[in-house]
Amino acid sequence: MRAYESVDPSTLDDVVGVSPLLPDDPPKVGGYWLDARLHASSAGTAFTAHSSEETGSVPAMVLLLSEGAAADAAARDRLAGEVNEMHIDTVLARGGQGQDTGRLGRRFVAPDTPVAPDGKQDAPWVALAYDGSPAAAAEAQRVLDAVELAALEPLGLPKGPDYELPWINRVRPGLARLWPLPWPGRYDRAGWRTILVSWLLMLLLAALAVLIAILIFRNQPPQSPPPPADGTGSPPPASASPQSGSPQPSQSGSPSPSQSGSQSGSPSGSPSPSGSQSGSPSGGPSPGESGEPGSPTPPSRL
Repeated sequence: MRAYESVDPSTLDDVVGVSPLLPDDPPKVGGYWLDARLHASSAGTAFTAHSSEETGSVPAMVLLLSEGAAADAAARDRLAGEVNEMHIDTVLARGGQGQDTGRLGRRFVAPDTPVAPDGKQDAPWVALAYDGSPAAAAEAQRVLDAVELAALEPLGLPKGPDYELPWINRVRPGLARLWPLPWPGRYDRAGWRTILVSWLLMLLLAALAVLIAILIFRNQPPQSPPPPADGTGSPPPASASPQSGSPQPSQSGSPSPSQSGSQSGSPSGSPSPSGSQSGSPSGGPSPGESGEPGSPTPPSRL
């Protein structure tokens, strides 16, 4: 069991220097939201973090392997060996590829993100208890140096070219998926007040949209249905034809001037084309109706 190395009590009150997060750093690893950078090396990065609000916002120190170390099976095993030798109260949680075995395999947290289509697994990480002391920062550096083999003493005299890990230049943080995605520019989970206000605002916008739709379609004039397209409808009834039994207004009992003139000027005995029984005694068509030119009958003024 390894615990934090004993340090001078006078240095416990010293402030540990941290640096802000970089654009390549994930906002969240597992169930811990990252706050600042504590230590960085070729093997990985140590962050100061805090857990989610459901667990009481416990401060922690998250160690995330780099992109190159996460792709090396030996580096993953070295991290798992260092974590399994720690005290059970020091390790808060662990996750990533190859971190679910060993004595502290019970601290493994399965990812709650959807299955990635590319099949890549998350980078190994571990969350340790953090009290803000230099001893905790020194412990993070010691673990990362053990993964990088930086503190390994040479077994013989150095001869020939120096040995270098193949992934020593791939220092970007390893893969850490986040679900659900946070609000852009915000690296913390929203509280219940923010969620309540967002729901109320969404309901207000929905009610406003419904009200606008009602006001737009309420004043629309009614539209008559279009006529039938198949042509089966019967046409409206026409007025009485000239050959009907009811007399027309022009065919009243009083003879018109044109009709009176026809009695003297045209003694034709042919019946009228309209076939109506007028007051004309001759029964023949008037010169105006026959259309003969040169008729002496004056036009009717009625």
